[in-house]
Parts: sequence; C-alpha cells; structure tokens
Amino acid sequence: MFFFTLLCSALLATSTRVSAQAQSPVQTENLLSEAKSLFQQGKFAEADRAVRQYLEDHPNSGDAHFLLGHLLFREIQAQAAVETQFRAQTHGPMASGRTMGATSSDVSTPKAAQEMAKASLAEFTTAAKFHDPSAADLKIVALDYVLLADYPDADRWFTKMLEWAPNDSEGWYYLGRTKYNENRFAEAIDAFQKCLKLDPRSVRAEDNLGLSFAGLGHNEEAAAAYNQAISWQAQSLAKNPGPYIDLGSLLIDQNRPQDAIANLLQAIEIAPAESRAHELLGKAYTRVADFPKAQAELEKAIELSPQAPNLHCMLAPVYRKRGLAEQAKAEYERCATLTGTHSTPQTP
Repeated sequence: MFFFTLLCSALLATSTRVSAQAQSPVQTENLLSEAKSLFQQGKFAEADRAVRQYLEDHPNSGDAHFLLGHLLFREIQAQAAVETQFRAQTHGPMASGRTMGATSSDVSTPKAAQEMAKASLAEFTTAAKFHDPSAADLKIVALDYVLLADYPDADRWFTKMLEWAPNDSEGWYYLGRTKYNENRFAEAIDAFQKCLKLDPRSVRAEDNLGLSFAGLGHNEEAAAAYNQAISWQAQSLAKNPGPYIDLGSLLIDQNRPQDAIANLLQAIEIAPAESRAHELLGKAYTRVADFPKAQAELEKAIELSPQAPNLHCMLAPVYRKRGLAEQAKAEYERCATLTGTHSTPQTP
C-alpha cells in the first residue's frame, strides 16, 4: 500500500529531515497543546476541530498530523469497530471470505469506518514525512489496517511496533488476532502466550489461545484453554461469552451436543444479543433432534444477523423436519439468494 511505501522510506531515510518551522504565535501553538489535552480527556470531536485549525497554519507539523491520525482512529474505536472487525473471524480460521466455520454474524467493518481508517492512514503518511513515528503511532497504523481487513500489513506494523515496545500486552494480543486471521496459528499461539506473560489472567487472550490451538487441530489444548478462561472469570460480574461459545463449538464438532448446550446457554445468559451463540445452540438442539428449540434459536440468530446466509440454510431443514413446508421453502429460497446458489442445503 502507498502508506507502507512512504513509511518504510521515512523509517529508513538517511536524508536530512525537514527543518523546523519558524516560531509561531503563542496563541497558535497553544491550539496544538489544547488539542493534545482534549485528546487525553477523550474529547475527540473537540480535539479534531482544534488540530485541524492548527494545521491550517502549520501544514508541515508532523506532531499535528500524527495527532489527527490518532484522533480519526479513536473516533472509529468509539464505535467498537476494531473488535467488531476481529469478531468477524473470532470463531473460525479465515483465509479469504467466510470459510472453515467462521462466525455467521454480519459484522464486517462499516464503510464509513473504513473511510475514516483510510483518512487516519493518510495522516500518518503525511506525518512520517516530517519525523519518525513512535511505537504508539505504528500500533494505530496496524489497527487501521485491521479495519481495512488488510491483515498482512497489520501483521507487519504490529511486528515492527513490538520490536520497539515488547512489553505492550495489548500489542501482542492484536498481533495474535492478526496472525490467527492469516491462518498462521503457531505464530498466533506464540503471540498470545507472550500476551499472557505480561497480562497473566487475560480472558480474551486465553480464549484466543484456545482458538489457535483448535486451528492446528490440537483440541485437547484448545479445550483446556477455554476452560481456563472460563475459570478465571468465575467470580466476575462482567463475563466474556467467548470461551463458552468457543467451547460449545468445539463440543459440537466432537459430537457432544448435550455438553455444548450447557455452555451455549451460559453464553446467551451473558450476551443474549450474540448471534453466534444462538446459531450454535440451534445447531446443538438440531443434533439432539429437539427441533422446536432449534427453530427458536435459529430464528433468534436470524433476527440478530438477517444477512447471514448459513443461518437460513440451517433453518430451512429444521422447518421441514417440523412439517412447516411453506416456511422451509421460503428459507431455502433465502439461502439460495444469499449464497448465489440453487442447490438444496443439507440438514445440519
């Protein structure tokens, strides 16, 4: 990408840096200080206005462009877009598109957030012309690439950032998530283990460690990690549903649907709006031939993720099993429309 080329040049440049700007009026300089203060207070909209005003008079300020790059990302982060993008691949390995059991939730990064990520990268590109980025800057660059689903570039910049800041546990977590999305499971395991050394009871890191073991087919290690993550939050009021969902998925794959049901019910109690939990619970109920409950769970999953094709493909045969011919026909048609096929899906 263009940013990658420019930033590489900035990091490796041997030429003399752009000379410092002439002394600005005190009130103008105060504007940049005010923008930084507003940023630290989490007042991103106000900080955005202040730094843009400053840049009108100081277009060659690397500090201001770096700050604006951070601000644009934080405005996206306020919408929880980064975790949403990663969650699009949380429950199954990804290569390109939706493969190998990835979550059905329709959670790709919104177009507006992608445009802001591109704008953020543009600011870092400009800033890098004037002075080298910091580890904190590279971390946001990498996260911008995550929002654009450009995992190779995200990997590159997380890796570079961690060379400069090896004790950043969150950086190791996000590198692990990125490696996972590249199907580089052994490297993901290494990253999550480094994260856990720095943050020993990180539930999300332990859960994702389990996912990475599962990606390699090491199901015993995966189950141990999920159970460890569950035990760490046993006394917590705010629980993470991920380990319950991932353990439930593993148990279904091992043909233990009854055991999966208990974990998935716990996940739904924690996060009733998590489509993936309802999907897997519907699948588990289908496996034990409890079709009324399977129908209810799959209908709930569709309510939460109406554009997920596999949910309609799963619900159609459940309707058929219940003798609901018209509903089954409608779901088969919806499945075909969303998948672009005309085949009849198999009973899950």
